[in-house]
Amino acid sequence: MTKHTKNEEKSELPKDLTWDKPNLKGDWLNFYFLILLYTLQGTTSGLSYAFPIILQNTKFVTYNDQAILSFVLWPFSFKLLWAPVVDALHFRWIGRRKSWYIPIQLLIGVLFLIFGDNIDDWLPESGKPNLNSIVCVLFLINFLAATQDIVVDSWALSLLKKNNVSYSSTCNSTGMAFGLYIGSVCPVLLSSEYFCNKYLRFTPQEGGLLSIKSFLLFWGFVFLFVTFLVIFKKERNKELEEDDHLKINIIQSYELLWDIFKIKHMKLLLMAILTSMIGLSTSESVTNLKLIDAGVSKDDIMIITTAMFILKICLPIFVTKYTTGPKPITLYLKLMPARLLWSIIFAVLIYYTPRIIQNNETVPTYYYLAMGLAFAVNRILAQIMVTCMVAFFSRISDIRFGGMYMTLLNTVRSIGWVIPNTSFLKMVDMLTFSSCSNDVQNSCSTSDLENICNINNGNCEAIVDGYYVEVIICLVVGFIWFAVYKSHLKFFESKDRSHWLINLNRPGDI
Repeated sequence: MTKHTKNEEKSELPKDLTWDKPNLKGDWLNFYFLILLYTLQGTTSGLSYAFPIILQNTKFVTYNDQAILSFVLWPFSFKLLWAPVVDALHFRWIGRRKSWYIPIQLLIGVLFLIFGDNIDDWLPESGKPNLNSIVCVLFLINFLAATQDIVVDSWALSLLKKNNVSYSSTCNSTGMAFGLYIGSVCPVLLSSEYFCNKYLRFTPQEGGLLSIKSFLLFWGFVFLFVTFLVIFKKERNKELEEDDHLKINIIQSYELLWDIFKIKHMKLLLMAILTSMIGLSTSESVTNLKLIDAGVSKDDIMIITTAMFILKICLPIFVTKYTTGPKPITLYLKLMPARLLWSIIFAVLIYYTPRIIQNNETVPTYYYLAMGLAFAVNRILAQIMVTCMVAFFSRISDIRFGGMYMTLLNTVRSIGWVIPNTSFLKMVDMLTFSSCSNDVQNSCSTSDLENICNINNGNCEAIVDGYYVEVIICLVVGFIWFAVYKSHLKFFESKDRSHWLINLNRPGDI
């Protein structure tokens, strides 16, 4: 394994380094195939977003419990540790990507069936849920899904034509959004008696259209069926797998990963990606839970969320001409200040929600319109920014080692999301200061003090709500990030694609 040097011959690098206008003619089937794969991935992640809403509605969990539940998404942040193994090992007669995709998807399908078979015991209608079992199964599902993500991201780089690689971000955004909708919204709304009777039935009946159990069992069989179909999908760009100079073992694969780190400006780029979500964490991770605490029903939250997923699914199609262009990061930076400031809108909405709900027998229509508008603008900004970032990743990734390259970039982006997400969920209670309504000496800082207050016919009332403190912290941190990294990111975008490739001294080195 040789290290890349400063003076490599251009002939040793892949050809077609320039940006060519995308054209999906002859690539449409692969385009839809990728959307299907990303949809299934999104469904697994969607469950991890549904359960915080379901559990918060039971009133038997704390924000600390929610922080524990958020750990189920952490495998996506550490998949880089085993990405080189996925890139290095495969059976040629099956295919470089299918060697991993097929067994992983089979296991996910089986876990869905096991989860569905036990969910009634783990999530009783009344009483505290079995949080440990739910967390363990979701964590294992996400571990497999994270490994699958390595495979699909890499497959996307070789499946689409070189000039269409940027469309992989559109496949990712659209498919993941549709899958997230299926996995997060459907089990909540379709199992809700209130929602189904109000919106889907002519005559009221007991229970929802389906239970969470039936949802999990159905999708378990869907995963198994799609796995069977993938068996017959031929992999493209076989020459990338058969070239002897690209055959690497696991040790060399990890050395290649280190070579990616050593590319000039890569460390600074990774640092910018890693810290990019800190300023947005509170508005993205805590807002829904605070609205439920403020009195908004989980069904109403999920109805709004449904509309947001429709935006997520459709929006990438309309903004493709901007995100697949030569400057996706420029658009990303233009939208960042607006998205940071939008957290103030969420804070105002949450502040007035209890007053509006408590002072009216039914929630006014204007409130739902205001809440829908707040979420819609935020979702539009977020979806365009995510699509821009993924398009940039696809643009600079070395197709020869796409699994590691895309996984590195996406993993850093994921770490930059889940760590602040978990941290700010835990900090809500820490930054909230309360006192008992009939005993100012009682700070209600522990469950015992809360019980004492309740026994004495008092209520624990927040003096300082940690959510608003976090909004201020995130705003300050977000604008500092913008000031520090804006010029750097524009510079990275201006670099030729060859700058980001792993350069080899001679073909036989690996």
